[in-house]
Amino acid sequence: MSLPRVQSRSGTNADVDATAPKVHVVTFGCQMNKYDSLLVEGRFQRHGYRIVGEADEADVLLFNTCSVRDHAEERVFSWIGELKRRKETRPELVIGVLGCMAQRVGEEIFRRAGHVDLVVGTRAFHNLPDMVAELRQRRANGLAPKKARVIALSLGEQPDDDREGEPYTGGRLGYLAVMRGCDLNCTFCVVPKTRGRVLSRPLDELEAEARWMVAQGAQVITLLGQTINSYGEDLAAPGPNEPKHLGRQGRPSLADVLYRLQQLDGLVRIRMITGHAAYVTPALARAIAECPKVDRFFPLPVQSGSDRILRAMKRGYTTELYRDRLSLLRDAVPDIELGTDWIVGFPGETDEDFEASERWLAEQAYVQNYVFKYSPRPDTHAGEALVDDVPEATKTERNQRLLRTAERTQLLRLQGWIGKRVQAFVEGKNERGLLVARSFHNLPISFAGEDASIGTVLELEPTDATSFGLFAKRV
Repeated sequence: MSLPRVQSRSGTNADVDATAPKVHVVTFGCQMNKYDSLLVEGRFQRHGYRIVGEADEADVLLFNTCSVRDHAEERVFSWIGELKRRKETRPELVIGVLGCMAQRVGEEIFRRAGHVDLVVGTRAFHNLPDMVAELRQRRANGLAPKKARVIALSLGEQPDDDREGEPYTGGRLGYLAVMRGCDLNCTFCVVPKTRGRVLSRPLDELEAEARWMVAQGAQVITLLGQTINSYGEDLAAPGPNEPKHLGRQGRPSLADVLYRLQQLDGLVRIRMITGHAAYVTPALARAIAECPKVDRFFPLPVQSGSDRILRAMKRGYTTELYRDRLSLLRDAVPDIELGTDWIVGFPGETDEDFEASERWLAEQAYVQNYVFKYSPRPDTHAGEALVDDVPEATKTERNQRLLRTAERTQLLRLQGWIGKRVQAFVEGKNERGLLVARSFHNLPISFAGEDASIGTVLELEPTDATSFGLFAKRV
C-alpha cells in the first residue's frame, strides 16, 4: 500500500535492534504536522522501536492529520478505510489517528472506522509509546478490540518537548515549534478548537532543541507558530534578577528567539512561519534587520483587502493597520520580501470586496501568494453562524482571477532580481537535474551545478524568472 510521506528516514535506525517493533507515520498538512511527526518518531525510537519507510512493514501505523479543510479529513478516512482488510488478516497491527482531525472529531473516528485503535489529539503526542503499550496490555488481558481502544484529547496537557536521547532525523532543513495553539478567534479557522490556546515554549528550551538539531546536521531551522510573532504573550515577565526581554511588558518575544538562535555556531539560516499583522512590533523588525542569519522574508497573511470582510473574519486589523505594520517592516528592512494568504468567496463577499483584494495584492507586490476558496468548517463561527452565500462558480472564478493577479505581480517582483547578486543556501536537486536553492529573501532559485554544492551558501546571479522562482548562474 503506497501512502504519502513527509521525507525519507533512511539511516535513522542504525542503533536499534532489527527485531524491534516497527513504526510508520503518515503526515498530512502543514509544517507543524511535519514537526510533530518527527517528535512522534523520536519518542518511539527512544522506546526501542524502529522507524520504517513503508506502511506494509509497520507494526504501528499512525496518521497525523489536518482539519483545515473537509477534503483533508476525507482523504484520511479514505486511507484508513483501505486498511480494514489488512487489520482483519493482522489483528495485532496498531492503527492510530493523531493530530487536528483526531482532536476535532474524536470518537467519531471509531464510529466511522471501527478498526482504528488509537485517537490522540494535538497535545498528547509525547505519550504515544505508553499508549501503545497500554493498548497491547489491554489486548493481552483479553479485552475485546473495542474495549482496548485508547483515546487522549485533553488540550490542557503540557506537551513534553524534551528531545534528549532521541536521534534527530529532520535533515538539513529542520523545523522548530516555538509555540502551540492560537488565542485569536478568526471566524473561518478551526485551529483554536484543534490545537488549543497559545502555549509559548521557554527560551532556554528552544535554544537547547536548536543546538540538538544543529549538532546532528540541521543547517536551516524554520520556526513554527500559528501566529508566530505573538510568541511570548502568554509568558510571565522576568523577575528582578533575571535578564530583561524585548517583548511587551518585558516578556520574551520572537525577537528574543531570533537573537538567541543567531548565536548558534553551525546554523546557517533562520526562517519563520506564520505572522499576524497585530503582532508586528519595532523589536521584531529590528531583530530581522540585525540578525544576518534571519531570512529577509516574512509571511504575513492578509486574507482580504476589504475592511468589511476583515471585520466579518475577525482578523483583528484593518487595511490601514496592516499597511502601517508593512511600513514598519519595510522601514527597518528595506529589502524585505513578503508573502501572504488570501481567502476568496467568504460569506457576504461582493464584487467590490473582491476587487479590493485584487488592488491590494497588486499594490503591495507580495512575492508569494497562497489563494484559497472559502469552504465552511464545522466548529467555526463562520461555518455555523454565517450563510455560505457566494456561489461555487463565483468562488472558482474569483480564485482564478486572484491567482492570475498573483502570478503577474510575482513575476514582476522576481524579474527585479535579475542581474543582482544574491546569497543562497543550496537545498538539493530537482527532477530536471538542476540544483535548487533559496536566497536569503526566501526566493526559490534553480541553477546548474555539482552535488557537492548541496548544503553550502553560494553567490548566484539570477538570469531569468517565472512567477514562481528564478534561474541563475554561479558568480
